Amino acid sequence: MRKKIVAGNWKMNNTIDEGLQLTSEIASMVVDEVANDAIVVLAPPYIHLTKVKQLIGTTKNMYLSAQNCNEQASGAYTGEISVPMLVSVGAEYVILGHSERREYFNENNKQLAAKVDACLANGLTPIFCCGESLETREGGDFIAFVCQQIKESLFHLSKEDFSKIVIAYEPIWAIGTGMTASSDQAQEMHAALRGYIAEQYGNDIADNTSILYGGSCKPDNAAELFACSDVDGGLIGGASLKSRDFVDIVKSF
Repeated sequence: MRKKIVAGNWKMNNTIDEGLQLTSEIASMVVDEVANDAIVVLAPPYIHLTKVKQLIGTTKNMYLSAQNCNEQASGAYTGEISVPMLVSVGAEYVILGHSERREYFNENNKQLAAKVDACLANGLTPIFCCGESLETREGGDFIAFVCQQIKESLFHLSKEDFSKIVIAYEPIWAIGTGMTASSDQAQEMHAALRGYIAEQYGNDIADNTSILYGGSCKPDNAAELFACSDVDGGLIGGASLKSRDFVDIVKSF
């Protein structure tokens, strides 16, 4: 059975005190209010990881994620963070290939494949982001474009390793713009990705791969999006910075 996942990507937001306050509020609400079996993943900035992990503690279904990693295990890479470092502070997930990393830092599919390998070799679960720009969407070949991202970064994996991947579809045109893909648009892409995965790895792997929606998901549209048969949760940006909004999204299943 596919896991239902809501991951909060804080991006470059929150001081350490703000981050700890937010974590405490979310953890408390999850314990008191969340009755479903959704997995809650928090992805704060690097400097928060250790203390956020301590606050999460053994809270049921709550996990820690990094927002990125370097593909090298160690070395002279000033300012970078390796996968073994993330493991050492208790991270369990890593967001890879976010559209902002691709756009601002020129990350490409080949480099992301190496990052995926590094994460899997160290027991971390990649949340692999893929998605298209408005230009690509309007050009009409958006499904092929997103499938190519998955092919070049993930299809070198064995069935066993691919089964450990979480996919996050990001319609880039809907991130931070206030625009949101309709539930029909989200379902269309998610179904296409699942079908593409099935062609490579078979229906069993495809049917058990969690595919998250990552484009301006909010409390007022989460339930409709999550009701789509191929949408298994969300990678949440802005709404993850407000505990009430974020937990309401978690409760939307």
